[in-house]
Amino acid sequence: MEENPITDALFGERVPSRPCDGGPRAWRQAQRRTGERTEPLRVDVVRDLAGFNALEEEWNALVLRVDDQVFYRHEFVRCWLEHFGKGAPLRILTARDAAGSLVAVLGLKEEQGHQYGVPVRQLLSLTNKHSCRFDLLAEEPKRAAAAFLSHLMGDPSWDVLRLSDVPEDGAAWALMHAARGAGMPWGAWPSARSPYLTLPSTVTAWTKGRSNAKPLRRRRRRLEEKGRVEVERVSGSEGLEARLEEAFALEQSGWKAQQGTAIAQAEHRRGFYTSLARMAARRGWLGLYFLRLDSRAIAFQYGLEYGSRYLAMKPGYDEVLGEVSPGHLLTENLVQDCIGRGLKELDLLGDDAPYKREWTQAVRQHHWLFIYRDTLVGQTLQRSKFRWAPVAKRMVGRWVRRR
Repeated sequence: MEENPITDALFGERVPSRPCDGGPRAWRQAQRRTGERTEPLRVDVVRDLAGFNALEEEWNALVLRVDDQVFYRHEFVRCWLEHFGKGAPLRILTARDAAGSLVAVLGLKEEQGHQYGVPVRQLLSLTNKHSCRFDLLAEEPKRAAAAFLSHLMGDPSWDVLRLSDVPEDGAAWALMHAARGAGMPWGAWPSARSPYLTLPSTVTAWTKGRSNAKPLRRRRRRLEEKGRVEVERVSGSEGLEARLEEAFALEQSGWKAQQGTAIAQAEHRRGFYTSLARMAARRGWLGLYFLRLDSRAIAFQYGLEYGSRYLAMKPGYDEVLGEVSPGHLLTENLVQDCIGRGLKELDLLGDDAPYKREWTQAVRQHHWLFIYRDTLVGQTLQRSKFRWAPVAKRMVGRWVRRR
């Protein structure tokens, strides 16, 4: 077999030792296991939506085999592409084994960008803050990483590969290990710390010992003094459009409108969350909750229910009623409903906001992963981001503190 520096680094005995900037548990040992396949995979590149759409059945079968999360499914990625990826040149890497079966996928797009004023040719994961998390989909992550990085090393059209919001135990860390072993410049930034709550089997078990149970009872009584309080769960297509408009309007009535981040303030955001809700309703994944006061929506939670998890994607509440915490009251009802229907986890997604910590102290760490071509440009970009810029930031910080 022809020598390959990536394959040798992953499966051979000589892996260059380089310092790690504090990676997660996913930095695993790379020795070859008995019976592990080492024959090369065939790497192909999908560059348009038609090619991406043709992969749906195989893509979802792969997700089911390796890491069954809704954010990795073809339907979710298609919704994202249709509304956030329009016009972006796709570079979706696929790997097939000797039998022609799809065994790995890495969803990328091309983009021209800048780093500290320097033009950079980027390969970016199909992600933004609305996609929640991303990963390499692979039956054998180390083998797929070897194949994909070998392919990319032979392609001079990029300077940096950036994967956003990879979980701490994600398969994409195999790409970092392969890059490190091959001597390619690399780096990782911590990103979202997403709180999550493991759900017990009964509401009684969950309520016992909760620090916010009594304060929320008082606030619920104060809200009930104002009128009839009800909770509504929308999971199907009937009446969905009206309910979505109700949620979008409620979100836009608060601070998000002032910051320009409300769903309804951008057509691509509105389109994404509308299309996603329609698709989820058809497949039985939608969980759109409302807290109502005399039939008027005063809080909502837009989420997906998938794989025994409730995934809380977008909340909103009437800030006029902030003294009674309608968002927290709805979350309490949501948790009780999820427990009653046998779900195992409430994933609050996104960043580690203080209001989420009222419900749990457990978090999932995510990272941004960077791999640079081993060229003068790539080495300079890596050093500027992971060495020079942090040093400059620390020096400025010391100077500010001494003033």
